[in-house]
Amino acid sequence: MIAEVIQDGFFAAIAGIGFGAISHPPRRALLWCGIIAAAGHITRFILTHNLGVNLIAASFVGALTVGLLSIIVAKRVKCPPETFSFPALLPMIPGIYAYRTIQAFVMALTARGEADFSHYMYLFQSNGLTTIFIVLCMVIGQLVPILAFKRISFTATR
Repeated sequence: MIAEVIQDGFFAAIAGIGFGAISHPPRRALLWCGIIAAAGHITRFILTHNLGVNLIAASFVGALTVGLLSIIVAKRVKCPPETFSFPALLPMIPGIYAYRTIQAFVMALTARGEADFSHYMYLFQSNGLTTIFIVLCMVIGQLVPILAFKRISFTATR
């Protein structure tokens, strides 16, 4: 169990550092991108796998964790919180649901019978709504702390 949590956090940290490097932040910020990505992903992992929380709600709490940590780190590193939060959220994007959405849509377009078409449209709607709500909750969860602590967020670089 602990090994799975550490593995999840490790790979999220690598992805967070990689996504952070793409946007060319200061070098001192890259390590924090990875740490914050790991913290958010571990939060979501524990909520979904150990506590049985729905993936959408767990993604919201994970994004909230990312937002709060980004504000704390932003003041210390003297970078905007978005420098840390955006790369840290990218490993939590629900890629498999988005893939299954497109796959079901293509299968529905090529279905031969009404039963197959209905089945694939159900999968399209289910996976599509899951993708949309996860991404929406991630955006809201990340923005709430930044907007709630506006004074800290917008003066972090001073």
